[in-house]
Amino acid sequence: MLKALRVKNFILIDSLEITFPAGLVIITGETGAGKSILLGAVALLTGGKADASTVGPASDTCVVEGEFDCGADAALEAMFEELDLPWNEGRITIRRVVSTSGRSRCFICDEPVSKDALGAISSRLVDIHSQHQTLKLSDPAFRLSVLDAYAGCAKLKEQCAALWKKLSQERKSLEEVSATLGRMALEKDFNELMFKQLDDAKLRSGELEELEAEQKLLSNAEEIKLSLVKAESLMEGGQEAPSVSATLREVSKTLSKLSSFVPAAEELSERLESSKAELEDILSEITSLEESTEVSQDRLEAVEARMSLLYSLLSKHSVRTIDELIEKRDSLSDTLYNSDELQQRKEALEKSLKEIEAALKEASEKLHEKRAGAAGKFAAAVTKSLHSLSLEGAVFGVELETAPQSATGTDAVNFVFSATGDRPVDVSKGSSGGEMSRIMLSVKELMARYTAMPTMIFDEIDTGISGSVADAMGSMICRMGSDMQIFAITHLPQVAAKGNAHLLVTKETTQQGRAISKIKQLDSQERVQEIARMLSGSKITPEAMANAKSLLQNSQNQK
Repeated sequence: MLKALRVKNFILIDSLEITFPAGLVIITGETGAGKSILLGAVALLTGGKADASTVGPASDTCVVEGEFDCGADAALEAMFEELDLPWNEGRITIRRVVSTSGRSRCFICDEPVSKDALGAISSRLVDIHSQHQTLKLSDPAFRLSVLDAYAGCAKLKEQCAALWKKLSQERKSLEEVSATLGRMALEKDFNELMFKQLDDAKLRSGELEELEAEQKLLSNAEEIKLSLVKAESLMEGGQEAPSVSATLREVSKTLSKLSSFVPAAEELSERLESSKAELEDILSEITSLEESTEVSQDRLEAVEARMSLLYSLLSKHSVRTIDELIEKRDSLSDTLYNSDELQQRKEALEKSLKEIEAALKEASEKLHEKRAGAAGKFAAAVTKSLHSLSLEGAVFGVELETAPQSATGTDAVNFVFSATGDRPVDVSKGSSGGEMSRIMLSVKELMARYTAMPTMIFDEIDTGISGSVADAMGSMICRMGSDMQIFAITHLPQVAAKGNAHLLVTKETTQQGRAISKIKQLDSQERVQEIARMLSGSKITPEAMANAKSLLQNSQNQK
């Protein structure tokens, strides 16, 4: 229930702090006093629309805060746990701050939350019934939710909704896999050709660099061989000149003979011997190079053909290295292999869809059976309630129709009504405003009983009602107040007299000429005065006072 409400700088309300009792709380006031403003403040706490027009002149923001006592509500506690919010044993504070920019911030137990989260939680705390909400009787979703609440379909609906969500996800996955397979089928021949070319090429990392070096060698093989032969000839000498090695040997001997006279000559001789050994090794390597150098036009052509193939593949695939070509080949291989995996995935999804569809069909059938079993009882309960509201000959009916499969099953619900009991038609077509109000109140009474809503607010639900009907409607609202907290904004004294508490909204003008709204809880004498005003208008007569006392006394006796 709503324990307290604090409002600052909200439209015509400068500052307001008020506590509320349990049971039926009546709110009255003259037209234009600000009753709808108070309701608008509560609506903000339920995630209602916020804009800059709600901010008063006192500052750049307005603040609305409500304290709720939720008691033991396991489902609501689970929502708090899911949102990582403090439960505080069901004592909850909701705050909404709106700025002149039109932006708003939402807080639950001082923790910032999204507007969607606020709406989800507050929908389990407060139900606001405005005077135009009778239009919801024509809303298919509302009609279905009302019947489901009465029939106790919560768990089946959760199961059905979960299966529908899973079915939608699997269908989306199947569409994506099928689309991918379709694209792959179109590209399959091309990908297979590309892969075969790369696979047949027997690519090897570093091969192109090796071929380029070999091609350079083969292209200059004749010149290289001639140069090596010449170098070898110069070092080996001939008939006219000794070899370099023989010359160095003779020089070394000559220097060795001088060593007894010139000691340094011995060291020079040894260095020449070392150089002689190095030169002989160089000659050996020149000879080896010359012998290994082949002049082969066939090999040159083979190397250049291989290089041409590799260059062509690099260009075709827009890459720069053989390693990148290898990656491309492997990627094509994975793509061709993945098509088999995707096909298996598609088959698994198709099998899963059939299983989910079967489970959803079974859940929907159980849901239909439960709704069908409750429809007649619900219609009878509403009809009985309407009879107590001076519609003795009225008939209310609930009709189930088959609808396309959805998260709520395969049912659509119609509410039909006849004030005389003859040929009931859709409630939105065959009911007057007063009849619609009574139908909605009867439906709300059942909702309050079966949805365990802690607080319900009626905003002038008695519009178009008077006399004995108003008294009966007040009695019904009063009965609802014995099980839950009810706020009733009313212009009817018969309804106002039924409340456990009575709040009066007034409008005053400040010294600065600004109109402000205020609210106060009336004591017993003030309550008599207010009901007398509602009976007689601005001039309260003794007769009106007596009538007001009588109404209050009768209401107390009926409790």
